Amino acid sequence: MNLDLSFYLAVFLRRLHYFIIIFALVSAAAIAAAFLLPPVYRANSVLLVESSQIPGALAAPTVQAQALEKLQTIQNRLMTRTNLLEIAQRLKVFKDMGKMTPDAIVAAMRQQTTITNSAGRGQATIMTVEFEGESGPVVAGVVNEYVTLILKEDAATRTERAENTVEFFNQEVDRLSGELSKMSARILDFQNQNADALPNTLQYRLGQQTLLQNNLVTVESDIARNKDQKQQMIALFNATGQITGTTANQTPEARQLDQLRQQMNTYMATYSPTNPKVKQLQAQIDQLEAIVQAQQLPPDAAAAQMSPLDIQLATLDTQIKALETQRQQLLDQLATLKDSIDRTDENDIALSALNRDYQNIQQQYNTAVAHQAQAAAGEQIEIRSKGERISVVDAATVPDRPVKPNRILIAGGGVIAGAGLGIAVIVLLELLNRAVRRPKDLIKAFGITPIATIPYMRTPSETMMRRSGFAAMLLVAVIGIPAIIYAVHVYYQPLDVLVDKVAAKIGINM
Repeated sequence: MNLDLSFYLAVFLRRLHYFIIIFALVSAAAIAAAFLLPPVYRANSVLLVESSQIPGALAAPTVQAQALEKLQTIQNRLMTRTNLLEIAQRLKVFKDMGKMTPDAIVAAMRQQTTITNSAGRGQATIMTVEFEGESGPVVAGVVNEYVTLILKEDAATRTERAENTVEFFNQEVDRLSGELSKMSARILDFQNQNADALPNTLQYRLGQQTLLQNNLVTVESDIARNKDQKQQMIALFNATGQITGTTANQTPEARQLDQLRQQMNTYMATYSPTNPKVKQLQAQIDQLEAIVQAQQLPPDAAAAQMSPLDIQLATLDTQIKALETQRQQLLDQLATLKDSIDRTDENDIALSALNRDYQNIQQQYNTAVAHQAQAAAGEQIEIRSKGERISVVDAATVPDRPVKPNRILIAGGGVIAGAGLGIAVIVLLELLNRAVRRPKDLIKAFGITPIATIPYMRTPSETMMRRSGFAAMLLVAVIGIPAIIYAVHVYYQPLDVLVDKVAAKIGINM
């Protein structure tokens, strides 16, 4: 390809004023921005989530949460509107804060704050807090305020959760203790109301039932025997007119009297009535007759006229009546025992249900007491900061130099960009220009070969006007553009804020 370098050089020189103006505009804007952009300082602090200092096998901490989850929770609480406004106003983070709205202050604080969390299996959980601003002491102060709030929030959260856990289990223990007391009272009341039909006395009552049944059999046998004896006595009296021979129901004194009378009959067959033995025996017989008569005869006068048969029958009737009364008492006792025994199974089921509820509550109470002790130990762990906690690994210090802007890079980049843009404009203008400027253009356009070509000759006045316009434009580019940038930065809005807003609107994250 045959390039006409002299022609292109001439074209460049002819349009040099465009290049100079564009180059001067871009370079001046870049250099002005490089010197006018405020310095940005950055301070950071590194925090570490430390594991519990007390082995979990000895005393499990009350507060148990994933470390990364804990950091995210604390981060959200840290970046609240109240905290950011309070820190910004106390440390005077921004210039001319009086002209900024609270929303703008909060937005700027959040924009200039960077919090990153890192965690992984087998790795420590770390939080890095950064803040950027125009003053080194201010950014360090903001980061330290952040760290203070994080540590305070972590300690408060751990202590509060531990205290809430202890309070919960204290209330639970009190509640279950009350329920145990109520259940004990219910069981005691049930036992008192059903004292005669409790399962633990069933065997005793069954034994009592057997004993009463045996006694009933004996009493009924005695009643039958006395009734038979009564019938035999009446039959014997009707047949013989005597009641002798019936001694079953006699008193010991009566039986002894019969024996003495028989002995007297024997003595009378051998001794005379005046014999001392007979007299002594007769005295004993008289004494016993008085005693027997007193035992058999009622105190009233009408009973004194009763015959021996009537007396014996009355005695048997009395004994039969007493036995029947005893039989009725035994029947009543057996009926009461049968009712209590019949109710025992039902009471056993009800009492078992009450005891089961009591055991369940007792088990819950024991568990609550164990958890209460564990919560109390966990509370002490948190109060003494022996549990999982956040500690500062690297505290924020005042930076000695700004991290941005890179003024040399901005200025140099602006100069290079201005030169490139100037050349690009010249190339674009030439590509769009279709005028005839060389003999070859005549040949190409008209198909003829000229004998000679005469270039356009400017007059001295045209040259002067052209140079004056170029100088004015150059003056505007070199002096006016920086002046405009300075005025915008000082009187309208700082360039960094303006650049951030423009970048945010077009979707660029600065």
